[in-house]
Amino acid sequence: MTPAPDHFTGEELSQLGNRLVLYRCALRLVETQLTNLNEFYLAGSDPNPIEHIKSRMKSAESIAHKLALRGLPVTAESAADHLTDIAGARIICCYAKDIADIATILKSHRDLTVVTEKDYVTHPKPSGYRSYHLVVRVTPDGAFGDRSVPVEIQIRTAAMDFWASLEHRVRYKYDGDIPEHLSAELRASAEKTHELDNRLYLIHELVDLINA
Repeated sequence: MTPAPDHFTGEELSQLGNRLVLYRCALRLVETQLTNLNEFYLAGSDPNPIEHIKSRMKSAESIAHKLALRGLPVTAESAADHLTDIAGARIICCYAKDIADIATILKSHRDLTVVTEKDYVTHPKPSGYRSYHLVVRVTPDGAFGDRSVPVEIQIRTAAMDFWASLEHRVRYKYDGDIPEHLSAELRASAEKTHELDNRLYLIHELVDLINA
């Protein structure tokens, strides 16, 4: 039996490129909403809980790799049917307690239809990964009519983000099969990261009490 390809063929790559235009437009709309949220916080009297905002589009190579890992056909249609993180945005916030507040505001936004939400902050993955994930459906309108696509929004602290970036590099290097001793180190460091987040927030609270 001929193995399934782990890359897009010429015709499929062309079709994917056409579909990605819609994803890019949807992501720009999400970026605008997140920028507006940041401006709202900046205009307030309290410190802005948002440190910075990042966004990205998955490359064709990354999309093909993810489909192949799942044993799915490496086609443009398969990507649209099965992947919800082709377009993604990330909010890096100051403290873990800010995550739920930001998520609540996003979920109430009339232009963002929540498809799924996963609270890996309260319920971390076995690897130790912590973050809050929202998948929202966005309709760019205009020339696209009523076509919509999912955009993933992740909310996490700077400490969580650093840990997740490291874990991703390790997982990629070992093609997802991380040796147990490294997995144990990552889990231990995830707990330390969580502890650091809590201690930093405690310091923040103490300073506020002193300055009250």
